[in-house]
Amino acid sequence: MSSESNIKLTIALTNPDLDTEEKDKEARNLLREIKELDVESAELVKVTAIPEGGKPVAGFLWGVLQAEVSLANFKKLLGFLGDRLGNKTIELEVEANGKKLKVKASSQEELSAAIEQAQKFIAGN
Repeated sequence: MSSESNIKLTIALTNPDLDTEEKDKEARNLLREIKELDVESAELVKVTAIPEGGKPVAGFLWGVLQAEVSLANFKKLLGFLGDRLGNKTIELEVEANGKKLKVKASSQEELSAAIEQAQKFIAGN
């Protein structure tokens, strides 16, 4: 994988204790914070690609966003996600070089393990 390839992350906030509006609010706040990092792009996921269990509203999915980041900034973004989402229930999908890795986490320990798995996945490409 060349250093010029970008990595796409899809982050779904799946906490069953939050209603759809709360998930959407958290996703929008997270999106705003991610945009302040050095990412290629970040946006809410449009309805055209509805994951299982997703609920569309106003053309976007509740609580789901995507970010694209360079390989050089991938670890920085994962560190941010670890700090920001440590105790939240999420699904994280990492796509690079035509391959996908999907992991779920609902605690700081699970998220740390998922981040480590994502880093190994990218390093193996």
